[in-house]
Amino acid sequence: MFFKDFKTFETTIAGRPFKAELGKMAQLAGGACLVRYGETEILCTATMSDKPREGVDFFPLSVDFEEKLYSVGKIPGSFQRREGRASEKAQLASRVIDRPIRPLFPKDMRNDVSVVATVMSVDPDCAPEITAMLGVSIAISVSEIPWDGPIAGVQVGLVDGELVVNPDEKQRETSDLQLTVASTGDLVAMIEAGANEVDNETMFNAIMLAHEENTKLVAFIESIKAEVGKEKIDFPSNDPDPDMYEAVKAFAIESVRFALDTDDKRIRDERLRPVYDSVHEKFDPVYPDMGFKLEECLYKLQKYVVRRWLLDDGKRVDGRGIDDIRPLNSEIDLLSRVHGSGMFTRGQTQVLTVTTLGTMSDAQMLDGIDSEDSKRYMHHYNFPSYSVGETRPPRGPGRREIGHGALAERALLPVIPSVEEFPYSIRLVSEVLSSNGSTSQGAICGSTLSLMAAGVPIKAPVAGISCGLITEGDRFMTMVDIQGVEDFHGDMDFKVAGTHKGITAIQMDLKVRGLTPAIIREALDKTLKARIFILDEVMLPVISEPRKELSKYAPKMLTIKINPEKIGDVIGKQGKVIQKICAECNCKIDVEEDGTVFISALDIDDATRAYTIIETIANDPEIGAFYKGVVTRLMDFGAFVEIAPGKEGLVHISRLDIRRVDSVESVVSVGDEVVVKVQEIDDQGRLNLSRRDALIELDGLTPENEISDAPRRAPRRDNDRDRRGGGGGNRNFNNRR
Repeated sequence: MFFKDFKTFETTIAGRPFKAELGKMAQLAGGACLVRYGETEILCTATMSDKPREGVDFFPLSVDFEEKLYSVGKIPGSFQRREGRASEKAQLASRVIDRPIRPLFPKDMRNDVSVVATVMSVDPDCAPEITAMLGVSIAISVSEIPWDGPIAGVQVGLVDGELVVNPDEKQRETSDLQLTVASTGDLVAMIEAGANEVDNETMFNAIMLAHEENTKLVAFIESIKAEVGKEKIDFPSNDPDPDMYEAVKAFAIESVRFALDTDDKRIRDERLRPVYDSVHEKFDPVYPDMGFKLEECLYKLQKYVVRRWLLDDGKRVDGRGIDDIRPLNSEIDLLSRVHGSGMFTRGQTQVLTVTTLGTMSDAQMLDGIDSEDSKRYMHHYNFPSYSVGETRPPRGPGRREIGHGALAERALLPVIPSVEEFPYSIRLVSEVLSSNGSTSQGAICGSTLSLMAAGVPIKAPVAGISCGLITEGDRFMTMVDIQGVEDFHGDMDFKVAGTHKGITAIQMDLKVRGLTPAIIREALDKTLKARIFILDEVMLPVISEPRKELSKYAPKMLTIKINPEKIGDVIGKQGKVIQKICAECNCKIDVEEDGTVFISALDIDDATRAYTIIETIANDPEIGAFYKGVVTRLMDFGAFVEIAPGKEGLVHISRLDIRRVDSVESVVSVGDEVVVKVQEIDDQGRLNLSRRDALIELDGLTPENEISDAPRRAPRRDNDRDRRGGGGGNRNFNNRR
């Protein structure tokens, strides 16, 4: 055989075959495998540089999930017809893989490591993110790269009240839970979830079910590693010399304690600057050209102080109790002309979210490897440098910003009304004004306020909170609402969002190998109590429910469902009919393939008029119905009135007014708006209309009480339609008699 080292390993996951093929593809990579789950096939590689990167104080790991549109038989929609920048979903998949594998690399290693998962074929029933996570774990495990793995991951759904491992595409469509869990052989390493208000107990059981499945897969990967894995290489440690650290610790520990002991991030940073200066002044001559190592010593010293306070003294840097939340504040209506705004402040973390409502044509078009091709609800998160007191030029969103925006979007998605209930595209933009921990959860709280202020009928308010962790051997402690320094020096950021009823989103970041069930349960319990407090005591007193009216600056929307066969009549040849309606009614109209028509205008009267016109075009006029029309032509024997584009009828001179009419011109002129009643539809479909009957029946006019020869026009009486959508079933502008 040409590939003499080629080997295949097989197992089953959720009843579907999983295969790992090694030794055929990408043989020059440090570790490589082609993994096949069902018909999802992904090439995973892991490669490490020969030498450490100079001058860095972090482990340089890059994880890339590459979507290839050929994997689903698509040609990219870009001008070049090739894949460009990674989509948001690809970047989110990269983060999901990165989070469980990163803590398992040696923290003192500075060699670049590149992990790439290239999606080559997609089976909708077998999620590519999970397949890639398993493939990456295999590739790193069999490589020479030092790593304390392997890990494994599965998804769990909640279908008809039952927990399902790795649900297929059909099950995912109806699932109330989208949970991804990664594990080592004994601990939970990563949790990511979106849920339709799932209670804590169900969520905990789902996490434990996933962990149980993961332990079996870890054993499978261990067997691959034992058979074909390479020997792990040694690397030069980048840890500071222990004697250097002890010298810095003895010199600066009291100054560091004083600097950290404040609830104000600005004061803390100001106090630390002279500490850094004094350490460099004393030790630079002792350790020449080792300035970056001295700064690592100071980082380790701060971490030591914070963790000892928490574990030994139960003390937090800002003086709070372990389960106390920082001072909170909620506000709405901060900006005058936007459709909705809300600001949430927690300590020195402050996020302002703005809601914008648009038509359905404003929905985002997607060009990816899954079945979703558009979305009407979008959440964007911006993190400017001034929010942390730094100066750097603004650039496009990075993976962190995209990840935080996606988390907030996922947390609120279960409460967003359906398009039938609220026919708008919705864009939320969360601007981080100040950051000192848990800005993503502040974005969730601010977004709830903004949506309710905008009049979006969300099903329930959502709040978010984070829980931190400090571990030492078998000891652990959790604390709610972690600020930046606790996140920086702690072991976990366990973010949970939800309503009173249940959880809507989870994202867990770890710096240790994993969590025990006891830690997970405690974190779920603490975040539940905290988010209920935030909802009841801080957010709902400001605005208790969504407003009934939209902003005057927001578009007003009506929807109508027509026979799809009538779409051509509404649009007209080369779009002339729909363009005419938009121009006359100062509105925007979107028509879906199923016959759903969305009409938007700043003035509800304009939208209602367009609604009536479209309804008239899409439905044949009825005898006895009333319509508002426009006089188009005058003849000796009467006037022609267009009641809708392409639908014109004759008002005979005898039916033009309640009095005798000697000349048509004395009553109406071309361009006049008049109300008419359909009197007759002849065998050829021609309309005979009556203005006389409309005047009598709608206004109760008679020749005896009429005193003017001027044209008589019935006042407009619009149907009472909900401006958020729908509308009455009448095809005329006012109620039929």
